[in-house]
Amino acid sequence: MSKKPDNIVFNEDTNTYDAYLKPYATNLSSPVIKITDTISWKKQNIYKANNQFKAEYEELKKEYQSLMNKYQYNELVYNARFSFEPIVGKTYHLYRKIGEDLFLSILAPHECNFNFVGSFILNSDKIWQKIA
Repeated sequence: MSKKPDNIVFNEDTNTYDAYLKPYATNLSSPVIKITDTISWKKQNIYKANNQFKAEYEELKKEYQSLMNKYQYNELVYNARFSFEPIVGKTYHLYRKIGEDLFLSILAPHECNFNFVGSFILNSDKIWQKIA
């Protein structure tokens, strides 16, 4: 078998012309293969993705803090002393007497001289929401 010229792509193992199987150009008239620079694309998109993750994290952190505040207010009010059944949608006021525990009252802060802690509304889910 005679050796083929360099410009002919012939696979001697399979006895076939296999230029179409090569991942690179095989003759001078083939288009130039340029390696694309993906480093700058990667860096730019990593930066954008990291900013997105950071924004989502901050939002979750903010929501978590809000949830913890709601939980703490609920604990505070439910552990306070009161001798009535609160009505959904009504405003109640939380006070602390000097040297005593917290208590819930229907009296507004301007109607008494107790140490005012906050005003709350009981919603339909039986969760206390701080309003003042």
